[in-house]
Amino acid sequence: MQKFSLDALAREHLERAATSPAGRSAETVYGGHEHVLRQTLVALRAGTEMSEHGNPGEASVFVLRGRVRLRSGENSWEGMSGDLLIAPQARHSLEALEDAAIVLTTTALVQ
Repeated sequence: MQKFSLDALAREHLERAATSPAGRSAETVYGGHEHVLRQTLVALRAGTEMSEHGNPGEASVFVLRGRVRLRSGENSWEGMSGDLLIAPQARHSLEALEDAAIVLTTTALVQ
C-alpha cells in the first residue's frame, strides 16, 4: 500500500509552477507505462494552458485548488476546488483561471 498527501504535493508544485517559465509543474503520482491507470498532479499558474490535445483512453480532472476551464470545440466547463470534470473523447484543452492544482487521471488503451 502507498499513501500520498495530494495537499502537500499541490503546495510543492504550485511553488514550482510560480517560478517555472512554462508556468506549470507536474508529477506522476501513480501509474506509468506498466499500468493501465495513471494519476498525475499538475499545477498551473493562472492564465497557463494545457494546449489542445486528444486522449487515447478515458480521462478525468479532479480540481484540488483554484479554478480551471476545460474546452472542447464550442463547449466549455468550469471546475473549482472539489469538482470532478470528465474529459470528452474529443480534442480538448485546459486553462487555469486561477493558480490551480489538479489530479489528471488517464487510462491507457488496452490492446
